[in-house]
Amino acid sequence: MELEPRSRTVGGLRRYVGLVTEALGCSGDAFWVQPEAPVTAYIPIDDRVPAFPDRDLALLWDERHGWCGAIETASGEDLIVLSYLGSDILPPPRVVARFAAALVAGAGPGQAAPPGFRATDADDDLADRLAAYGPAPEPAYQ
Repeated sequence: MELEPRSRTVGGLRRYVGLVTEALGCSGDAFWVQPEAPVTAYIPIDDRVPAFPDRDLALLWDERHGWCGAIETASGEDLIVLSYLGSDILPPPRVVARFAAALVAGAGPGQAAPPGFRATDADDDLADRLAAYGPAPEPAYQ
């Protein structure tokens, strides 16, 4: 999905990820969004997973697989995915927060294999769903 940085869809993605951050109990802009393909988001989590007490935990979202929980590596390599939420590409923020809480509790929620919600170049309603989280468009003046 190719998104214009100032589009309503990108604004919606930023707001959606911000709402997830709030549902997690985080404050401020403690997240990162990449609007270039593949569209992704990153939220660092203050808590850790019991199986990896020395590793930082993060939630990742991408336009193909939705949300996953992952641990940071010490070497700056890609994060190691622990589990995918798998319920929907864009679940309500409270569902993502419950998933994160279950990861921190060591419950092993979600699924091990990445869900195949969509191809990167899919023609579906994801952009519209993201835009729905965005600010209302400004009225056109004549």
